[in-house]
Amino acid sequence: MAGVSLNIHEHAVTGAEVVRMYKTLLGTQGFRKGTDLYFERHDGQAVTCEDFFAAMRDANNADFANFLLWYSQAGTPVVKVTTNYNAEGRTFSLKFSQEVPPTPGQPTKEPMFIPVVVGLLDSSGKDMPLSSIYHGGKLESFASSGQNVYTTVLRVTKKEEEFVFNDISEKPTPSILRGFSAPIRLESDLTDKDLLFLLAHDSDEFNRWEAGQVLARKLMLSLVADFQQNKALALNPQFLQGIKSILTDSSLDKEFIAKAITLPGIGEIMDMMTVADPDAVHAVRTFIRKQLASELKQELLITVKNNRSSGAYEFDHNNMARRALKNIALAYLGSLEDADIRELLLNEYRNATNMTDQFAALVAIDQQPAIREEILADFYNKWQHDYLVVTKWLALQAMSDLPGNVENVKKLLKHTAFDMRNPNKVYSLIGGFCGSPVNFHSKDGSGYKFLGELVVQLDKINPQVASRMVSAFSRWKRYDETRQSLAKEQLEMILSAEGLSENVFEIASKSLAA
Repeated sequence: MAGVSLNIHEHAVTGAEVVRMYKTLLGTQGFRKGTDLYFERHDGQAVTCEDFFAAMRDANNADFANFLLWYSQAGTPVVKVTTNYNAEGRTFSLKFSQEVPPTPGQPTKEPMFIPVVVGLLDSSGKDMPLSSIYHGGKLESFASSGQNVYTTVLRVTKKEEEFVFNDISEKPTPSILRGFSAPIRLESDLTDKDLLFLLAHDSDEFNRWEAGQVLARKLMLSLVADFQQNKALALNPQFLQGIKSILTDSSLDKEFIAKAITLPGIGEIMDMMTVADPDAVHAVRTFIRKQLASELKQELLITVKNNRSSGAYEFDHNNMARRALKNIALAYLGSLEDADIRELLLNEYRNATNMTDQFAALVAIDQQPAIREEILADFYNKWQHDYLVVTKWLALQAMSDLPGNVENVKKLLKHTAFDMRNPNKVYSLIGGFCGSPVNFHSKDGSGYKFLGELVVQLDKINPQVASRMVSAFSRWKRYDETRQSLAKEQLEMILSAEGLSENVFEIASKSLAA
């Protein structure tokens, strides 16, 4: 299946991302030369982006052509790339085309200077040595002091251009935009098979993670379509294999493994749909999590066992990564309702020596109806005097996907832990509930009604907080007609409330008119 999109969401490109591109283009030493010159020239002065650009360019005698457009041209560039292997000529080409979408005040855009870091993988998944590349009428050789080069930076500066790698002995799988080398949206002709290969083998962790995310998004959208047509759901065995290969690869950084086996969120998938369907996306995500947990149960149990620690809490990368991996494995196992899993979760909860581990065990237990309430009460009794922990405890329950959770949230409004006059408690409980796509967007309208009534109450206490809460309705037109009419009803009810503050009136009326 062709036509892959790296779904980097629309965002304003930050200064930090632009600075990182200088380092990508110039290398660590070149970047350092540029900063040294920058401080030499401008220490103690008020400076501009152009001054930083000039220092980088001059210190390295570099041709940066249209790089300054990153500062002046709004919008995220969309870069499309097509690949072609010529077995006879032993060449592999990448054809790029770029476009920056129109934005207010800038209807037509110039091509940007985009550093695209690329490597090529052979059929065994190893990086191929690169010998030379043909581009813009010039042949550039990579061989330097007898050392093999496996990664190169392609400088994409025109609307359309082609880069041709020479001496490529077999059809490679390209790893494009390594390290997220530029803040762009990349669309390529890589197939699912290519992505599964990158997921299993790419030496670049960002691309390995991104291949998994692209596959997961495609898989989830395809299963959502099956669910909507009442078809039986089945998990792609190659996707399962890809996740397994990462989970069991001891050479990988543990934090990376934790991130790579985490599925895209419900909101991310709903954003990709023409009409958002929270029930279908929730059903599909739950199905995939349970399938992965069930098929990889032994591997996940081993992961938990191997990453436990009874020692004192340490705040460093290795320990944080170890905890992150153990706790994502626990969360997966928590989706299985087995007696032995329940025992494991309780054991992890009771023997935790720090808050990170204990709260992670509680998150996993939250998926277990048989013991959930007892342990939530126990956790509150232990931590009720710690304000920050109590707000986390409220949010965990508010965001739960338990059917009909709105009733539990209503009970929590009367709990001694909650105070309607405390903004953070409101954001944790009511804001947390609005972040649960299943219950807030419940098809019976109970979630919308709950929020509508609370906004009117809150408005009398704190209009600023109430206006933040009402913004949960702002995307009501993304949903089906039933949900639209239920959300609209609540917005109209809020607007008709007596003595409504300007804050809430402004957000509610804008949402209604959107």
